[in-house]
Amino acid sequence: MAVQADEAAQAGWLTPSPSANRRRDLAARLADWYQQAARDLPWRHPGTTPWGVVVSEVMAQQTPVLRVVPYWQRWLAAWPRPSDLAAASPADVIRAWGTLGYPRRGLRLRDCAVTLVASYGGEVPPDEATLRGLPGLGRYSAAAIASFAFGRRAVVLDTNIRRVVARVWEAEGWPPPSPTAAEWARAGELLPIDPAESVAWNRATMELGALICRARQPDCAVCPIQSDCAWYAEGCPGDPAARPPGQPYHGTDRQARGRVLALLRQMDGESLPTAAIIAALPQPDQAERAIASLVADGLAVRDGAALRLPE
Repeated sequence: MAVQADEAAQAGWLTPSPSANRRRDLAARLADWYQQAARDLPWRHPGTTPWGVVVSEVMAQQTPVLRVVPYWQRWLAAWPRPSDLAAASPADVIRAWGTLGYPRRGLRLRDCAVTLVASYGGEVPPDEATLRGLPGLGRYSAAAIASFAFGRRAVVLDTNIRRVVARVWEAEGWPPPSPTAAEWARAGELLPIDPAESVAWNRATMELGALICRARQPDCAVCPIQSDCAWYAEGCPGDPAARPPGQPYHGTDRQARGRVLALLRQMDGESLPTAAIIAALPQPDQAERAIASLVADGLAVRDGAALRLPE
């Protein structure tokens, strides 16, 4: 056993199980595939600042990355440094966030910028544990920033990586709804010790899940590691089309909140009578719930019998 452990360490992996040779081979094939197939996302370009990576990670939470691209570009043009965003008003942030979805993320990103200015000299810290203490950044986001912005070894476990790991190593078509301790442990076993190799692994595995090892329409025929996939070897059990659909949007309170915010963004800082907002939405009770929740989340403030964006 000690000999196996020594061999695994020399191969550059954390543990000898799964086999170091297999993991190294898969990592090399994924890295080669990534060089040819990776999408041209602007935050991957050389010269992107750590702050640019922070913005991309927050914007991409629960949002497809291709939708994020134009917002990210406009955001970085307006607020290229944390100090720029920290000086912006919440209303400016909400207007710039537009229809990206889950607008509280925008305010949390501003809170993050304020904290960076107040406590870190306006710079993004490279340490993963420190990043996890910043507003709006959880375990995944902190690891992704440490890896992609600073080239550090960090276990990045997003939905795409979780699905690839579940299929290739566990023969499971889909991971559990939320990451488990076992998933984090397995991802740590698979991650190369060498920082540069670990970053390449994180990028390539995430991209594989986004482009090929998709949840509903996996394209196994062109997968670069198909021959090593336990799920494929078992015939891809389970029907992807039978998976529960994602959270609906049309007709929900979330959609009503978006409509109210759209009305407020058009007011250019002026207040809009609450009665006019309720009349503009198809369901008065839903409009009232949307207004109350926006106020509770700090996305709107009451101004007598009217509503406006927070300044």
